Amino acid sequence: MYRIKLTHSILLLITAFIWGVAFVVQSEGGNAIGPYAFNCLRSILGGIVLLPVIIFLDKAGFTNKRPTNKNDWKKLWVAGISCGIALCIASNIQQLGLYFGTSAGKAGFLTSCYILIVPVLGLFVKRKCGINIWIGVGIALVGLYLLCIHGRFGLMFSDTLVILCAFFFSFHILLIDRFSPFVDGVRMSCIQFFVCGFLTAIPMFFVDMKHSITGIMQWLPVLSSPQVWIMLGYAGFLSCGVAYTLQIIGQNGLNPTVASLLMSMESVFSVLAGWLILNQTMRPKELTGCLLLFLAIVIAQIPIPNFKKQLR
Repeated sequence: MYRIKLTHSILLLITAFIWGVAFVVQSEGGNAIGPYAFNCLRSILGGIVLLPVIIFLDKAGFTNKRPTNKNDWKKLWVAGISCGIALCIASNIQQLGLYFGTSAGKAGFLTSCYILIVPVLGLFVKRKCGINIWIGVGIALVGLYLLCIHGRFGLMFSDTLVILCAFFFSFHILLIDRFSPFVDGVRMSCIQFFVCGFLTAIPMFFVDMKHSITGIMQWLPVLSSPQVWIMLGYAGFLSCGVAYTLQIIGQNGLNPTVASLLMSMESVFSVLAGWLILNQTMRPKELTGCLLLFLAIVIAQIPIPNFKKQLR
């Protein structure tokens, strides 16, 4: 059991790494082709990349929860559509927050506040957390603040949007926790991306394309840029297709609060990506924040009996 949980924890850390690097391209991609268009295309690409993966896993015999009857398919579609709606709302609100001016660092901090929201919401579905997890949450919030916030902390309209997106990402995490034990994770992930993409196509047409033939013709040339497709490729194939699927697999069997703590490492990786890719240096304050996040994750995963002994 411990080895399985360790494997799932590693999968969530890989997820956080991919998401962290995605912050480098997400803001620029939304500015280049429009926030809704970027989110729509990346989601559809994420769904497309999973179709051959599903076929391969089925033929190789790696699918443990493959639907075999009408009831199984019903559960799968309910799970996929529910997660897709939550993901659609959360990711679009986050994209709008970045588009309207919230910096990537502050967006990383505010979005990662789901590590506090998840255990609070979990209380309403009888998911209790030990004292070590609550201590880990507190330390992680301090770490995220040191890592992502520089200078005066204030909330603009765009910041409020990102805080709101954290609530919907919390619902998304809890929905995955609810459905993943009963359905095939890769199929659920595939459905959620297509649902998210098709729903986002509606505001994309009315806002980014200005709901007219002229607007569409003015929008289309942006797709001729190789840089746009590189950003869409990373966000679609890796951030969506790979990372969200690893999230679903990795969360299965883990406490959702511990899972959210592991995924909050995306803030650390976003800073590291900025340092390596964009030559942005890390200050001592940011390094301290990284260390606190690592400490929080370790504390949150200490078994309760052992943690109580260490407190004595």
